[in-house]
Amino acid sequence: MNGPLNITPIATTHSCYGEKFGIPRQPQLADASRASIELLPPYNTPDAVAGLEQHSHLWITFQFHQVAGQWSAKVRPPRLGGNKKLGVFATRSPFRPNNIGLSAVRLIEVRTSPKVELIIGGADLVDGTPVLDIKPYIPYADALTTATSELAEQAPPAARVHIPEDILSKAQAYRDEWGTDLPRLIQQVLAQDPKPAYQKPDPERIYGMALCGFNLQWRYTEGEGGEGKSGEHIEVIGLEALERESTL
Repeated sequence: MNGPLNITPIATTHSCYGEKFGIPRQPQLADASRASIELLPPYNTPDAVAGLEQHSHLWITFQFHQVAGQWSAKVRPPRLGGNKKLGVFATRSPFRPNNIGLSAVRLIEVRTSPKVELIIGGADLVDGTPVLDIKPYIPYADALTTATSELAEQAPPAARVHIPEDILSKAQAYRDEWGTDLPRLIQQVLAQDPKPAYQKPDPERIYGMALCGFNLQWRYTEGEGGEGKSGEHIEVIGLEALERESTL
């Protein structure tokens, strides 16, 4: 039997997501999200990314560093309401033996000065995620049109999200070096219904997450819901700057 592998991160992630709660459970579900993958020495040379701009999408191999060392043979997938268990290898749970993740992301820009970094969209990576490898996404080989999944044939139905005018104006005024469309990002993130799948909406409970250096807060209210969300929707109630930003 071979011994343990010694894998060193080649890059670190600077992300609009300041914490793991609220991040869409799959990449591309919030394509307005932005992140930077900054290459680390000795890999931070322009030579290492030469030609990468010829590809529209990338495969990012990374570590679920916030749950490193934790795993379970059976887990509760959100698609099953968080109440039924499947084998860990039949899911994309972060609680894996090696805590390794794989995401397909959109390549927006390759920057080689003042640092070597890749600006990406649609990522599901929390700020500080260690990147283990980067590969180009090759459509003819990677897009398997005949592939099926009985558990997840399509994206989950979107919840309806309401952003009051005063909060919307604040979000519209946001600017960063990645060109993030914050109002669109808020809509996409909350439309995924970030609360745990097994948890019933409580109109009295306030939820929050760190997003683009803000504390985004919302609650669940009665009303006209979106497809699959009859009788409830999400209302944004706060967008306040965090004392210490973690995105840049």
